[in-house]
Amino acid sequence: MDNEDSLIFVSIAAYRDLQLVPTVEDCLQKASNPELLRFGVCWQHGPDEPAFPYSDDPRFRVLDVDWRESQGACWARAEIMKLWQGEDWFLQIDSHCRFATHWDTRLLEEMVQTNSERPILTTYAAPFVPGRQEVLAGSPLMIAFQSFTSDGLPKLKPAEFPAGEKPSAPVRARFLSAGFLFTLGLFVEEVPYDPELYFMGEESSMTVRAFTTGYDLFHPHESLVWHDYLRNDARKHWGDHNEENFAANTVGSRWSDRDKRSRNKVQLLLRGNPVDSFGLGTKRSLADYEQYAGLSFRLCKAQLPTVRGLEPPNAEPPVDWAERILPWIAKVTVPRNALPAGALDDPAFWYLGILDDQGYEITRVDLEAEKLVPLRGDSEELVLFCEFLSETSPQRWTLWPLSRSRGWLDRLEGKLPPEDCAVLEEEA
Repeated sequence: MDNEDSLIFVSIAAYRDLQLVPTVEDCLQKASNPELLRFGVCWQHGPDEPAFPYSDDPRFRVLDVDWRESQGACWARAEIMKLWQGEDWFLQIDSHCRFATHWDTRLLEEMVQTNSERPILTTYAAPFVPGRQEVLAGSPLMIAFQSFTSDGLPKLKPAEFPAGEKPSAPVRARFLSAGFLFTLGLFVEEVPYDPELYFMGEESSMTVRAFTTGYDLFHPHESLVWHDYLRNDARKHWGDHNEENFAANTVGSRWSDRDKRSRNKVQLLLRGNPVDSFGLGTKRSLADYEQYAGLSFRLCKAQLPTVRGLEPPNAEPPVDWAERILPWIAKVTVPRNALPAGALDDPAFWYLGILDDQGYEITRVDLEAEKLVPLRGDSEELVLFCEFLSETSPQRWTLWPLSRSRGWLDRLEGKLPPEDCAVLEEEA
């Protein structure tokens, strides 16, 4: 394909997000060829919130939706796909992003470097904080496996490339990100978004559907997009479509009902069971994906290279690899006087990481603000417990508080004494 005059369709689902317009402005300003961009925007807002200023621009196709009628991000993304008009390329981003200079031509250059007929460039974008002096920096990130939820869905996390790796070309990936996905325009027809999905499981579902349809997943080797992860005071769909507003007939459904149905559907898909719509592709099998990614959806276990974030595909594992993964519990003891000042004042969350003897993260727990309330006391030590599956034994911990007002605070690290770690007996 000649990329010189190829069109890029940019999909943006925005829910009551005041960062939508700055995102679009930055996208246009930083592009090498803004005239070749076509936007599909689902603007979900209220009558007291600003209108979208680009509605009369012929490059924009806008769905104007009352927030009370919204059915969630996946529904919005599915609706936006209906606005695609055969553009050569498809870019899906969140409505709170910033871009690198010449992001469009640089993405196209990376697509050529993949040497794939059906490439997807995707990652969890590096973080930024909106404001007058925005800093767009940081190393490029990848999407790493974190753990399985109690109902068997993969939890994913942003991570830096393994120590010592500074790739100069796209790197193969195990998962795709819904907030930054760049691929062929035909993706819209071949892997259309499932409007019945809600949030958790969205990326796993799209990953296996894309992979089994013949798409190859890659991480960009450079940072081309940044994402606002904090989103202080932002309105969320699940915050509005709650029990109270449902009871008052303000909204037609509860987010929790959508989430339950969505998770059930993703569970069926990941276990190879038939689903009534938006199922797997026919180019590869689900077993092919599990072998490539080093995962077992049935056992809810991940191979060691997968946990360590090494580039796929994994080498052939031992026959008993799943049996080597054991349930652990670790007790992390933190002296209160070692906490950075203000750690409990306005926390967004605390990152708690458990590491093995080589410094690889075994598991990660994000302690949300409400879980930190019991720690507001005068005891000399804070005691945190963490349960996880691991093939390797835990050796160290890292605690890193994130403040809503001041960002990341000082990081704490410590060793895990043998008496503070134990293998749990698995249930029969």
